Amino acid sequence: MLRIYPVVLELVRRLGPALRVLKARSGTLGDQFERALISVPLNVAEGAYSRGRNRQARYQTALASAREALACCETAQALGWVGEIDAEVAALFQRVIGTLVRLVEPRR
Repeated sequence: MLRIYPVVLELVRRLGPALRVLKARSGTLGDQFERALISVPLNVAEGAYSRGRNRQARYQTALASAREALACCETAQALGWVGEIDAEVAALFQRVIGTLVRLVEPRR
């Protein structure tokens, strides 16, 4: 399994409380956030055991979902529904998204 997988799970754990707050405030944004958040570890895990183009496709989906989850947090913040993203959570997002970018766009 990839070393980033436990980091992804930590990000999901840390965002659990925000998910509950968001779902209570907006079912629509909360559901979208939940789907995106769930998609990240599932696609990372699937990609780790896939081959060829399937592997890259799973990592691309995980990357897009991580960015979508971050956008949900940023949107909720812009609407004044939640406070700023905690620095540690922001760092986790950065690490997960950065790693997935490197997996999707390997060095040439």
